[in-house]
Order: sequence, then structure tokens, then C-alpha cells
Amino acid sequence: MDTAERTRLVSRFTREVVTEEELSALFEERDSPTAYIGYAPTGEMHIGHFTTMRKLADFIEAGLDVTVLVADLHAHLDDEKSPFDLLDARTEYYTTAIEAMIEAAGADPEGVTFVRGQDLELTPEYTLELLRMAAETTQNRVKRAGSEVVRQSEDPKVGGLIYPLMQSLDVKALDADIAYGGIDQRGIYMLSREILPEHGHDKPVCVFAPLLSGLTGGKMSASEEGSKIALTDDDAAIEEKIQGAYCPAGEVEDNGVLEYLRYLVFPVLGEHEEPLVVERPEEYGGDLRYTAYDDLEADFVSGELHPADLKPAAAGAISTVVDPVRERLLAEPELLADAYPEKYGSN
Repeated sequence: MDTAERTRLVSRFTREVVTEEELSALFEERDSPTAYIGYAPTGEMHIGHFTTMRKLADFIEAGLDVTVLVADLHAHLDDEKSPFDLLDARTEYYTTAIEAMIEAAGADPEGVTFVRGQDLELTPEYTLELLRMAAETTQNRVKRAGSEVVRQSEDPKVGGLIYPLMQSLDVKALDADIAYGGIDQRGIYMLSREILPEHGHDKPVCVFAPLLSGLTGGKMSASEEGSKIALTDDDAAIEEKIQGAYCPAGEVEDNGVLEYLRYLVFPVLGEHEEPLVVERPEEYGGDLRYTAYDDLEADFVSGELHPADLKPAAAGAISTVVDPVRERLLAEPELLADAYPEKYGSN
């Protein structure tokens, strides 16, 4: 596979790459560059995580050496979003869910290395480097870097200030050439590019995934059940959420239904060379078949494809894509019960 194709695979379905020129140069220099993504095991994973995980299939196909960091210490440092006594259980749940998503996206989870934060970040070498960074970086710089990720307040806890520095140092500790994450991580990874050269590591190429809109319009909310598809939602729940979703005729902006199709459904269907079929009565033109998202969006904007026809097809396709992940998680109910005892534990 040539450099242009590898660059295309890594760059497609992303929000931004900093920079594509650096990415291409990296492929020219190395056969197997290293990439990492970190996940703090806080709340339950959902379809937004799935779209991010799906990109790892592209990374593997492009010949990257991929590491997933299950950043358990970060989950506690960020205003104790995960209690310390639940870190083991949530790490296990996240690892299982991520493996299931990678496999459902058409890649082999064996091609990904999993590292737990505590196994990486508690060495004397890591601690010494972190203290050096802390001595060199101002509070304002760190707060600005983490403003889209770490919970903010007028009187922030020290853990929230350490978080961005640790995430930057993780890039070096994992010897990553590429840092991958949601676009909300941009501030932290720009900090990484700024400070890591002073700590003996090249500035990483940064690949940013889009953040999906919520099904109720606007930003997806972790605390609003109706705004997202959970990985354990059954077909009926998915259909109900999609049928009630914000999806005005002809409008693309803040349209979570279209975004689910663009960033998750079509890439997964493409792996299997399957079309998305929208069933319609003959009097309204008959069925529509799409092999590319852009064609579907064009028909939606023009009015050829109505939300009333799109939504059932989208719900069915999303259910099909999520189904292997759902089956894996429901086959191990103790994972959720141990990780989220208030919601799933026995009474």
C-alpha cells in the first residue's frame, strides 16, 4: 500500500488531521508508525465511542501499530468521575466493550495493544518527567488545554490540572507517533505538540474524530438517554430513539441520524460491500439503494429522500451494526453490574 492510500485511510471520516503533510512524511519514513488513543473509563460507552473505535480498523489496515490506553487514573483525576474503588471494574468493562467494537467494525482486536493507565503512569521515570512538566507549565495553559475535556470550576481540583499534563506525557510514554481522539481533545494534544519536543519526543501527528450531535439536536449528552444510542439498546429502543430524533427535512446541521450513518453505518457496510436500502412504496418512487453516504445526503437535501423513509432504514442499519457489541456485553452482565452498581447491581 502506498503512502497516499495509507494517508487517505487514516484521514477519512475525521474532523481534522494536524497535519496531513506530517502524516504522509511519517509513512515515508516508517513502515509501522505507532498510534494511540486513550479512554478514561467513566460512564457507559455508547455509539459515539463506537464511531471513534471504528477508525481503528482504518489504522490497522493502514499498517499502524495501535495502542488503546484505558486511562483509569484520568477517570479519577477528573473530579472523581469514577470512584477509585470502581476503577478495576470499569477498566474491565471498557476493555471488553472496545474489543467488541473493534471486531464489529471489521478489524481484529488482536491487532490492538491494550495498556492500563496504572501500569504505565506509576513508574519513577514517568513521575519524574511529570514533575518536570508541572514545573514548566502554567495553570492557565493547562486549564486552557483541558477546557473541553476536564470538568471546569472556579476553584479546580489539582487532579484536573494534572490530567492534561499526564495525557501529553502518555504520548511519550507509549512512544506514539500519532495521537488520536475526539476533537474535544484538541487543546490537550496541541499542548503535547508544544511541550514534548522539550522532553525528548517528537511532536505527534494528531488525528481528531468528530463529536456526534445528539438525537435530540445539539451536542450529544452523556446524561440524556434520549440523545444517544447505548451499546446495549435493543432493536425496539433504537427504533424509538431514531423515530423521535431531530431530523428536519433537508437539514444536515446537528442531524445526529445523518451523522450516525456517515461516520459509523456506511463505513461498516462498506467493509462488507453492502448497500443501505431505504424501503419506500412504489407510489413514492420505490426503494432506494445507497453505497455511499454522499449520495444519500444529496437526496436528503434535495427532498428526494424524506425523513419518514430515512428513519426506519437508519434504525435498522444501526441495530445491525451495534448488534455484535450488544450481544457481547449482554453475554457478560456482571461487567456492567460491577462497573455501574447503582444502575445494574442487584437490589
